[in-house]
Amino acid sequence: MASSSTNKFVLKSNDDVSFEVTEAVAREFQVIAHIIDDDCAKKAIPLSNVTGEILSKMIEYGKKHIEEAPVDEEDEEGKKKLQIWDEEFMKQFNMEIVFQLILASNYLNNKGLLDLTCCTVADHIKDMTPDEVRTLFNVKNDYTTEEEEEIRKENSWAFE
Repeated sequence: MASSSTNKFVLKSNDDVSFEVTEAVAREFQVIAHIIDDDCAKKAIPLSNVTGEILSKMIEYGKKHIEEAPVDEEDEEGKKKLQIWDEEFMKQFNMEIVFQLILASNYLNNKGLLDLTCCTVADHIKDMTPDEVRTLFNVKNDYTTEEEEEIRKENSWAFE
């Protein structure tokens, strides 16, 4: 199917919220792009693993990246503007929303958003203690005090 800026597609979240988007925005999500390419997008495209709240944020991200995409690889100013927008975009979310965006961008195969959300988490945890990271990710510490001390000795470089 030839790409056209006038083609519209309906994306339907798992909580029955529908969004009409242009083909360009729909193609920001590789899973949907394949559905379009396979000519299977006649009706609303159901997205069983994405809520309406998260899908709306993903669409906002996709629209901005379509509208503001640098014309060529040399456009450093355009890249910088988009990078600043990305940083501001991510500041509005708590970690729970960021985790949901990671899952949804992975599910729909949006590499740009997946990279951005993962970098956001990495930046968030870089100065945390292991216990704080365990709490954030809900990971139980099953090491004994002795085992943990031995690991700290073996990997002392990581705790400097």
